[in-house]
Amino acid sequence: MTFTVAIDGPAAAGKGTISKAVAAHFGFAHLDTGLLYRAVGAKVLAGGAPADMALALDPVDLEDDSLRTPAVAQAASEVAVIPAVRSLLVDFQRKFAARAEGAVLDGRDIGTVICPDAQVKMFVTASAECRADRRYKELTGKGMDVTPEGVLADVKERDDRDRNRATAPLLPADDAVLLDTSDLTIEAAIARAVAIVETAKNAVG
Repeated sequence: MTFTVAIDGPAAAGKGTISKAVAAHFGFAHLDTGLLYRAVGAKVLAGGAPADMALALDPVDLEDDSLRTPAVAQAASEVAVIPAVRSLLVDFQRKFAARAEGAVLDGRDIGTVICPDAQVKMFVTASAECRADRRYKELTGKGMDVTPEGVLADVKERDDRDRNRATAPLLPADDAVLLDTSDLTIEAAIARAVAIVETAKNAVG
């Protein structure tokens, strides 16, 4: 029996760090599904057609360091609202989730669309201001020229687009455990996530 952990949430809530830590703790495979959309977005910025780029996506494309730039993040959010792109990437994600060793997938529609039968579903969130502050520190730490106001505006714009898109909008699954990291250290957030998964694993034997 496979064991799947679905972790959803908005940008900069901490779901990526938490997902990696949970996967490492339990020896599960990890997939940042946002990288799929970033990779497609990067290819679109280079002149490709969204659906064609999704169809041609290769796992090696996910290893490109340029996928973490603000421009690619914006492009990823824009291609993610295209139904044809989402459809083409669903199979990739579901096959990954079915790995025998267990899997942790993080994104925006894992618990609601990709893996609705996952044994664990979490929705990791934080206030927009908190997330913008984290993202601002991350970007300036990389030498990028951004302002706190600009980053907050980008976070709110992306939230609005993700929550209101017609296909697979960003929202918690009905049975997802809410994990608000606004006032948590990353260590405390990881500890809570690990405990949630541990409880579920014990329940299924």
